[in-house]
Amino acid sequence: HIFELLLCDPITVGGFGRYQWLHVTLISLPGLLMASQNLLNNFVSGIPEHHCSLSVTCFHLLDRCKRYVEPQWQLLVPNNTANVSQLQTEGCLDGWTFDNSEFHATTVSEWELVCSLRPLKQMIQTIYMGGVLAGAIVFGGLSDRFGRRSVLIWSYLQLGILGCSSALSPTYSAYCVFRFLSGMAVSGIILNAVSLKVEWIPTKERTLVGTLTSFFFTFGQMILAGLAYWLRDWRKLQLIVCAPMFLFFSYSWWYVESARWLVLNRRSEEALKSLHRVARINGKPEVVDKLTLEVLHSHMNKEIQSSHSTFTAYDLLRTRGMRRISICLVAVWSENPLLYLDLDLNTISLILIEGLAVDFPAKLMALGMLTYLGRRVSQATCLFLSALIIFANIFVPTEMQTMRTALACLGKGFTSASFTTVYLYTGELYPTVIRQTGMGFVSTMARVGSMAAPVFPSLPNVVYGGAAVLAGCFACFLPETLNMPLPYTIEDVEERWSGTSPAPRKEEGLSLKEGRGTLVVEAWSQLMTCL
Repeated sequence: HIFELLLCDPITVGGFGRYQWLHVTLISLPGLLMASQNLLNNFVSGIPEHHCSLSVTCFHLLDRCKRYVEPQWQLLVPNNTANVSQLQTEGCLDGWTFDNSEFHATTVSEWELVCSLRPLKQMIQTIYMGGVLAGAIVFGGLSDRFGRRSVLIWSYLQLGILGCSSALSPTYSAYCVFRFLSGMAVSGIILNAVSLKVEWIPTKERTLVGTLTSFFFTFGQMILAGLAYWLRDWRKLQLIVCAPMFLFFSYSWWYVESARWLVLNRRSEEALKSLHRVARINGKPEVVDKLTLEVLHSHMNKEIQSSHSTFTAYDLLRTRGMRRISICLVAVWSENPLLYLDLDLNTISLILIEGLAVDFPAKLMALGMLTYLGRRVSQATCLFLSALIIFANIFVPTEMQTMRTALACLGKGFTSASFTTVYLYTGELYPTVIRQTGMGFVSTMARVGSMAAPVFPSLPNVVYGGAAVLAGCFACFLPETLNMPLPYTIEDVEERWSGTSPAPRKEEGLSLKEGRGTLVVEAWSQLMTCL
């Protein structure tokens, strides 16, 4: 393919040049606030210390959710032995008094989401994850139809407007609606950012770039912790983590649409302009004269002819190779968030202190594994080790809290490495014509798990461990993509991995040479090892 040579060869478009550095950095910066969106409910809906408010007319001894109907003065006497089990109680009819020493204001204290209304606090997170799920479905298909850049730009704007609107919500219901729509935008940003990065990065740099950019999420968690400690007001915190989206929206117009996607959607002239622009930014203006529309069409005619304008989720399961990939990825994606949220929700005090430090060595470990062991081995290994840690924790007595915490942090590290791997792996497995639909489809399964974890927080560890083992087994059946070019069409996937069609010829390649200003066929093997 022509893009393999253009992206890889430093004498043409420039390899991983100035444009790629700017492109990756600018797209990764919003990742600092994506982690904030996922963990925001832990702070904006923090539960302060509280008790029943005093009555206007009389004094009642107080409790968190109940108070005595009549004043019980005898209970103020030291060493009182009165039987209180028979005393008549009632709910907090005059509301609650909240301690403002830790949180100045939260959604819980503002809308009194305590006692019988306490489930509404966790419902906010479930509704948000429902929005993320809906966004994966909606924006996945729209991206393959209208382009990665357009949907990404819209997602920035949507999160900026609706996220800031959340901070002004007058009621609980309005806040939930805004959080749902914000969750949709988060999916649009994450999925399109991954694809737009992958489709402009040469093969050899994909592992390094994909892993290092995941550190933006880790730094984002640390930033959220600092902001929450500093502000301690849910409206201010909500506003400050969403307002920067307007900045990202303003510079996102500079992004170049994926040239691969443009060619496969019969927009070759725009693809050519994109390649010329990247070449100029990388300091290779001579490519503009050499790379013409005729050259582009002559070397991608097969891909253009085999693609059509509209694909649906059915195409993910229609053929043998795509069906194998989709089923295995659904299993891997659906179990990852269950493991991650289980560990996070049960070690929340460590997420922003010791727990965050686990992400750094975990992702460095993932980088080494992905580089030398490949995607399949890395994915399966991380899942199996996560299962091992969860099973080990079952046999540790509850009194040994330090040991349980250490194991939980170690398990979180392996799960974090698994997440880093699956995002890169999925982008490499699905072909360009349906990459976003595929990523939206499998990540939808992940959001189902994310929604289920808060609703069923007490599932036995054996369930989480078994899920990790099952996902690891499915990962073993995925094709390896280390140092392989991205597939363009479903036919590419079938030829490469289904075993039902002839494998591509080994000696296939293109070379861009000086002379009459045209591309000539010279060494196809260079291309197959390049991207």
